[in-house]
Amino acid sequence: MTNEELKNLLTELLPTAVFEEGGEWLNLFLEASEWKETALKLRHFNTMPFNFMFCLTCVDWKTHFTMVYHLRSTTTLDNIVVKVKLDRTNPEIITVSDIWRTAELLEREVYDLFGVQFLEHPDLRRLLLTDDWVGYPLRKDYEDPINMIKL
Repeated sequence: MTNEELKNLLTELLPTAVFEEGGEWLNLFLEASEWKETALKLRHFNTMPFNFMFCLTCVDWKTHFTMVYHLRSTTTLDNIVVKVKLDRTNPEIITVSDIWRTAELLEREVYDLFGVQFLEHPDLRRLLLTDDWVGYPLRKDYEDPINMIKL
């Protein structure tokens, strides 16, 4: 399916989403408050269920964070990218680990490295770093005086 056809189909399902075109995959932007309901709609979309989350990450733009979710329909092999803007001073979003099982560890990684709080996550704790680690190494304001890392 072309991105234009996919956009037309998803516009009916998600009338409040904002679409970005021009890339390899269709990108859609949502508000954090819409994410859980939208995730459920995408996961259970009758003709094209996006039943596989193959990537979840965060981008630090210094003024805000953007959560980036890559989803695939294993039925049609179509891919989409969902982006959700988060407040940098209090980054939080509802978990989708109950919708896509792969999100459970990926959300823990983002929590560990960026400090994003995934509300209602079943086991939100550090994944890579020690419990006594201070700060979030993938944030642009992170400074590591020992290794002299500064972004």
